[in-house]
Amino acid sequence: MITRNDLAMTLIRWNRLVLVLLIALCFVRTSFGAEERPNIILCMGDDHGWEETGYNGHQILQTPVLDEMARQGLRLDHFYAAHPSCSPTRGSVLTGRHPNRYGTLLAGCSIRPEEITIAHLLSKAGYACGHFGKWHLGPVKAASPTNPGAMGFDQWVSHDNFFEMNPLLSRNGGPPILFKGESSAIVVDETIKFIKQSQKEGKPFLAVVWFGSPHEPYSGLPEDLALYDNLPQEYQQKMVRLTSNETGLQVKRPLREVLRERFAEITAMDRSIGTLRDYLRSENLRDNTLFWYCGDNGTPRSGLATSPFRGQKAYVYEGGIRVPGIIEWPARIPKPFVSDVNTVTSDILPTLCSILDIPVSSRPLDGIDLSCLLDGNMKKRPKPICFWKFDFRHELKSDLEDYIDPELQKGTTPLVKLGNGIPTRNFRNFRHPTITAEDYSGPRAIVDNRYKLVIHPKGKEKRIELFDLIKDPAEKQNLLEVHPEIAKQLEEQLHHWQQSVLSSLTEKDYQNSP
Repeated sequence: MITRNDLAMTLIRWNRLVLVLLIALCFVRTSFGAEERPNIILCMGDDHGWEETGYNGHQILQTPVLDEMARQGLRLDHFYAAHPSCSPTRGSVLTGRHPNRYGTLLAGCSIRPEEITIAHLLSKAGYACGHFGKWHLGPVKAASPTNPGAMGFDQWVSHDNFFEMNPLLSRNGGPPILFKGESSAIVVDETIKFIKQSQKEGKPFLAVVWFGSPHEPYSGLPEDLALYDNLPQEYQQKMVRLTSNETGLQVKRPLREVLRERFAEITAMDRSIGTLRDYLRSENLRDNTLFWYCGDNGTPRSGLATSPFRGQKAYVYEGGIRVPGIIEWPARIPKPFVSDVNTVTSDILPTLCSILDIPVSSRPLDGIDLSCLLDGNMKKRPKPICFWKFDFRHELKSDLEDYIDPELQKGTTPLVKLGNGIPTRNFRNFRHPTITAEDYSGPRAIVDNRYKLVIHPKGKEKRIELFDLIKDPAEKQNLLEVHPEIAKQLEEQLHHWQQSVLSSLTEKDYQNSP
């Protein structure tokens, strides 16, 4: 006869058994999840503008690989670079923060050693992290406190700045080595070697692949140049200024000749991206690899033929900051779609951390988590995107202390374009112990889900413009007098954001958080 006490003891045993099984299942799921963590590739073109892809309607330029990615993945039609120039945008990718927070104010400013990057975070989570190509956030030499290794990468084959055919690159901080061949192909070959090693070690990987193309001076392989032999004659009449491959100095050349070389570089870069995708497919890695491509700023004047947008590289108008953006990840994005949600390079870090369930720092971030956008569940951005080109002339007039020993900021990897008469680049970053009213200056903009406010200094005054980007993406009609209340609200939001950024610039973030 079974007593009530026997029944109770049996239930307790069953409960214990169920609890043990549940705990075991949790461990199994955790282990399985670790094995299935996605690999991540972040590719970036150098000075590659929004309009310079076939999928965005370019009538001449051949980008079959990017076009295929746009057809098969998530096409981000309103994707922005965090800044209209390269070094700052690259900092935003690594940190999720606007570059003015840590003194990467313009091209040639280094990042600060205290910044926490996506490579730091993923490395702690067991990822192998590699950087390949253009760095431009400080020297890549071993002694630099802001080289890729110091910023969390296990391996790097990188250049201080941009590079052309037959580049000189540094491997893991060593002296420059000559790599013969087309630069985009070289960068991808090194990336594939890194992926192979990561697979042997049984680690998921983060590969940051920052091409030197299509930054001027331009060059191309004969087969790529031949694709653009018959560009419109109208381009022959316009002269543009750019670097000579022969002297490293500025020259004037017909736009038609320049575009032939620039387009050849873009096509070669596109082909190398295809080589990387083909390798992933051949190794059964493609489905569970998140592959994100974007540009770092708009098209420069030297390579600008036609654009639907106002402005170009160095401007906070759409032509300076809207860039190509595509995400492929077949395991998470099985069906292609197009999003017109405003997204920005600062969103990359918080998005990846959310996907991988990695906590981010308590320091202020400017990017947001886009993981629900990958599933098609984000229709509007929850907060505006702010852009700000700091007035560096004001900074140079000030008696500011170097943040990093200038000797450590000296670059070593040569490039064709001479700067101050030398083929290498040195970097700067300054301390800002106090903030003045002048520090709020510089061209700036704020973009919400419809309107964009642009502010340009004009002497002691400022020029303010308000655009409806839905009706007027070319920013032709200033609506300031039509909607003064919207302009006022956006300007207040922008100023409040600047206050937060300048607080970070004084190093408060490093004092208050790990």
